[in-house]
Amino acid sequence: MKRIIGLLLLLALGGCGNHRHIGATRSVSVPATAVGTFDNHEQVSRERAGTALPPHVVATIEPTAQPDWAIWRIHVGQRPELDVLWAMHAVDGGVFVPHRALIALPATGASFDPKQWTPLDACALRGTVAATGFKVAADAALCAALIPGIGAQAPWLPLAAEREGEWLHLRLYVDQARGADAREDLRKVVIFSGWAAINGAGPAAAADNTNWHMDRAIRIGSEGGRVPLTWRDGSASGYSLGLERMTYREGNMPVLKLSVIDERNGSTLAYAWANPEATRIGINLGWVQVGLQREGESDR
Repeated sequence: MKRIIGLLLLLALGGCGNHRHIGATRSVSVPATAVGTFDNHEQVSRERAGTALPPHVVATIEPTAQPDWAIWRIHVGQRPELDVLWAMHAVDGGVFVPHRALIALPATGASFDPKQWTPLDACALRGTVAATGFKVAADAALCAALIPGIGAQAPWLPLAAEREGEWLHLRLYVDQARGADAREDLRKVVIFSGWAAINGAGPAAAADNTNWHMDRAIRIGSEGGRVPLTWRDGSASGYSLGLERMTYREGNMPVLKLSVIDERNGSTLAYAWANPEATRIGINLGWVQVGLQREGESDR
């Protein structure tokens, strides 16, 4: 009994900021491939009819001024929506140590300060960390000892993470209720930018109607992104664009899909497909025309 009590006390101390690192103390740089925004839009859309519906999660991993630290932003698109912030410290031996904030609004980016965070050592993620990605996981049983002290953010603490190719696979603490293999499969968001023109007469516009409203500042993400089509004064037209990666034919046909959506009822009026690697995508319905290009690609 004394040994059990002693172990619990040690775990509690490990998550309260008394130990800055676990085991080896040499810091390592966060892999550059880890940085980005990732969204499980397709997973949620595909499993919408399932009984164990995964939460809609958007994870953004941001660098800080210190190369061995990164900010993990977890946005959960449930009702009500919520945002959770973790600081992740990379140390040698393939270890990511999650930290929770000690203040309400901790500094991030260039102003990041480790002193504003406290480590959750018992929830450290261990595994393989390389320049091309990582695969790490925490001991859920050890981590459970810290959960009551973390508060309302605890369900969204990463218990496992794998970065491979365009994917970020996350298993959050809350996923344990959905089964041993439950996780979120998030794909990296690619931004497309370009222009959209909508005729003032809408779908009923005649061919000779020249009342065009042009927007040359369209920016939309590839994982369920949505932007409104507006009139030249900036007011809503009642229509929007949607962009998403989807897979059809029982998983054998991945596509990039651009849709024109009627905001009154959410219905899709028309759509165009391209291959997922496409650098350009567009649509022309006569009364609405759109041209988008993957950001970072040349105009050639």
